[in-house]
Amino acid sequence: MTRKLCFLAFGFYFGFVLSRVGASDYSVIHRMFTTEDLHLAWVILTAIIVANLGMRYLKAKGNLGRDGKPIEIKQKKLGRLSLLGAAIFGIGWGMAGACPGTVLAQIGEGKILALFTLSGMLVGTYLYGYLLARWPKING
Repeated sequence: MTRKLCFLAFGFYFGFVLSRVGASDYSVIHRMFTTEDLHLAWVILTAIIVANLGMRYLKAKGNLGRDGKPIEIKQKKLGRLSLLGAAIFGIGWGMAGACPGTVLAQIGEGKILALFTLSGMLVGTYLYGYLLARWPKING
């Protein structure tokens, strides 16, 4: 139970940070995409660099977790539809002003329209899983 509370606390902290840097504000996202204000792009770049350093650290330590057990990191191959999926994600992000992480921060801020974004993400995820189950080689 303590572990779950730690994850919940981290989630609240992460949402707070997203809110503070403006990642949950549609106008900030709009200004980033129109290159009027790139501070959010720098935040994203910083996150990418930190994640890269963390992955390099894990690799240097033999991909072992805190418990000493190996962490398996599988590289996902790019399928034919990866570019289409990335485009749909980007268009949705630009239209809704939210990605999967920031939509929860928006809901936490009381932005009711974020519920529609979350609904769209859930329907899209379900639809992808549904189609993948019907046509297993769709992205291979």
